[in-house]
Amino acid sequence: MIRKIFVLSGLIVFSAVFAQKTHTVAKGDNPYNISKKYGMSLDELLKLNPKVKDGKIAIGDVLVVNKTSQPTKPAVAETPKSTPAKTVSQQLGKIVLQPKQTIYGITKQYQISEAELRKLNPELDSHMKIGDEVTLPLENIKKFGGNQAVVATVSEPVKETKTVVTKTETVTETVKSVDENSYVVEPKDNYYKLSRKFNITQKELFAMNPGLEAKGLQPGDVIKIKGGNTTTQTTTTTTTTASQPVSTNTYTSTSTSDEYVTYTVQDGDTVFGIINKFGVSLDELLALNPNLSQGLKSGMVLKIKKLDAAYVKKSGDALNVVLMLPFGFDSNDSRYRNLSLDFLSGAKLAIERNVKNGMKLDVKVIDAGNESSFKNSLTQINQNNTDLIIGPFFKSNVLEVLSYVKEKKIPVVAPFANSEDLLPYSNLVIIETNEQVYADRIVKEVKDVFSDQKIYIVADADKSKANYLQAALEKTLKNPQILVVNSALDIQPDKNMMTGQSAPVIAILANNSDAAGEAFASRMIAVSKEVEGIKAFSMYYSPAFEKKVDDLSQANLVYIMDRKINTDGDFEKEILEAFKTKYCKTPSKYSVIGFDVVNDMLSRENKKGEIFKQMNKVQTQLATKFEFEKTKNGAYVNKGYRVVRLVP
Repeated sequence: MIRKIFVLSGLIVFSAVFAQKTHTVAKGDNPYNISKKYGMSLDELLKLNPKVKDGKIAIGDVLVVNKTSQPTKPAVAETPKSTPAKTVSQQLGKIVLQPKQTIYGITKQYQISEAELRKLNPELDSHMKIGDEVTLPLENIKKFGGNQAVVATVSEPVKETKTVVTKTETVTETVKSVDENSYVVEPKDNYYKLSRKFNITQKELFAMNPGLEAKGLQPGDVIKIKGGNTTTQTTTTTTTTASQPVSTNTYTSTSTSDEYVTYTVQDGDTVFGIINKFGVSLDELLALNPNLSQGLKSGMVLKIKKLDAAYVKKSGDALNVVLMLPFGFDSNDSRYRNLSLDFLSGAKLAIERNVKNGMKLDVKVIDAGNESSFKNSLTQINQNNTDLIIGPFFKSNVLEVLSYVKEKKIPVVAPFANSEDLLPYSNLVIIETNEQVYADRIVKEVKDVFSDQKIYIVADADKSKANYLQAALEKTLKNPQILVVNSALDIQPDKNMMTGQSAPVIAILANNSDAAGEAFASRMIAVSKEVEGIKAFSMYYSPAFEKKVDDLSQANLVYIMDRKINTDGDFEKEILEAFKTKYCKTPSKYSVIGFDVVNDMLSRENKKGEIFKQMNKVQTQLATKFEFEKTKNGAYVNKGYRVVRLVP
């Protein structure tokens, strides 16, 4: 857990006494976040700290963050002039995305965290094409932008001017509770975030604040909270970043209250789109939301449907977790033993981290054996004292577990199994993203660049994925010419019928083998040298893509990844180092999956075992992105993935 440490020291300057405030740099800090946290500009921070060159700081550095007069002196905050415009609004600018600029590259160049970048650009993933505009802090653009020009400037409200910040608060933090029972509403707060932050339900929040439900949350308002945090909110945010890498990602707009699934209306939403998304009728939606008859407005919180009866913990403080892994010791079947041991090594690291952060866990590891001996392992599950089951690995075994715990509705997590016959179970969490999700994304990508080019699809042996892509593209595009081929060598530039010259094509890889990926990469490089404008797509990652980034960028390659470790990320570095310290080696693929699955599931649990009330958070663990969607049938399915774009 990351904790912010503040050091105060006295310094006599001339005949007056000043309080010099310092900040010790911790993991995840950067100059922009630190300056924003203390209500100062980036230039002011750098002037106070001349040793900080080019915005580079290191963990443990002590920075001067502000100088304010003694409380016994009249505070300048008492007059309107003492609150300059920069403390009321954050000046923002926009840059035009250049070739080869990536999200990671932007965060490094402009000294801004990915969380802050995504906050300023909510639709960042779909606006990363050359020529798109990206919003950044204006000071960062001027400081680190080099030759990249500012194309526009805007202001981002941080706190309304009607809010009077007392002199005891301005020197301490950007956001702070007025007292231990009150809280100042932030511009981007919502009921779900506040209920999570202060460990209260929305009903309790409304009960303590009469009229709040009708009025809504207004930035600057002071509301009553129950118990929760009496320390500064900066400490709370840091804790969340350390124990769960949630702050580096965005949240979905779907959440749950005590009785209903709710949805916050986004820009561009329509009533038809919402009812189609959640599988409810218009009458049902209007019955739960009478105000909807006056029109759909961005920011509205809609009740979607009543929650199904879910699992609730029986008793005790500790969360009782069962891991079902196919070691095969009892059945003398070692086929999946190494895989299971690797999964367990990552799981143990996740368990130890959560226990260290205060979670009470009672974990039982069961040898699931093989499919024929699996029934014997079921008897080791205490249905009256089990709150979460992670595993087994195979679909047939998952179905048996679901049948066994049917009456108790104990949450079951399937790390690898994913098929249609698993979807009807409302107490099931499916981790593996279905390949159809990848295919649908590729169809969308192709649609965005299609301009009557010939389309090649490189298939695998059974051609099922290629056939799905072909059918979807024929349904989406106008009169496309699509060829399904067995080898990347079959991809040829098209011919312009008017000029006889070579014309660009679109090529899609629907084969998951490394050999096919290598061949596809080589062919795309060759074809892109023959004709400009080639558009290449792949449903899967191949090691060849990373080895030949520069060449493949000429083919505008876009590919999907299910897992990817950002080795430059602070959280990722911490986990990799912890794993190496514990096991004296780097984690294998299945060790990473074991850590990601267990750490993500535990981060969604609460003391009551109500994991399904937390399923709407989008989180990225060490390598896996978790973005769950509740299907119309009942199960929670992970639809998280990464889109990687290589641009010239």
